[in-house]
Amino acid sequence: MKRAEQLEKTRQAILKTATKLFLQKGFGETSTRDIAKQIGITQPALYHHFSDKEVLYLDVMTNLCGKVRQDINKVMRKHDLSPNEQLWQITKALKKHHPLSIYDQYNQAMRLLSKSAQQKLNMIFTMDYLEPIAAFFRQPDVGLRPDILPKEAAELFIAGLTPIFGTSQLIGGHSITPEQRDQLILDCIINGLSNWGGKIKKYKNNC
Repeated sequence: MKRAEQLEKTRQAILKTATKLFLQKGFGETSTRDIAKQIGITQPALYHHFSDKEVLYLDVMTNLCGKVRQDINKVMRKHDLSPNEQLWQITKALKKHHPLSIYDQYNQAMRLLSKSAQQKLNMIFTMDYLEPIAAFFRQPDVGLRPDILPKEAAELFIAGLTPIFGTSQLIGGHSITPEQRDQLILDCIINGLSNWGGKIKKYKNNC
């Protein structure tokens, strides 16, 4: 194998392993030593391809988030789906790529990254997550409440999905499947936990 081919093979192995570890453990709990050890190379060999962990993390996220955006856009092109069905498909697309809470991992990384890396990650997150999901909430059939902007709805939606990526409680009990549990959680996120309707708003108006 030519040297250039070997270098590219090593680079792809680094990206694949880094993606798995960053998603399983988060940016803060993953070291370049961990990544190099799993591949069977030295840290200096890793740094030959990526100058530091931040550069590697941003490359990983650029690649991963681009795939997420493609999957969300595929759902948005399915015009035969109802808004509820579209949102469920979007949720499944997010869970396919993320074993842990997107919201928690994003915030952890933002606390640890340098200012310039924070700006790059925020740009990636906005372009590949917030904008495609905001496009869903812009659809007239969705009926987004008038006091919430589509991008704000996208942010709240992603934050609200956290229980889907793992919860200490078996919401819905033992009689339902994991997929049914995810659907129940999604329904609670979108429609709330109660049948109060406008009671909270009326209560506030009376205060």
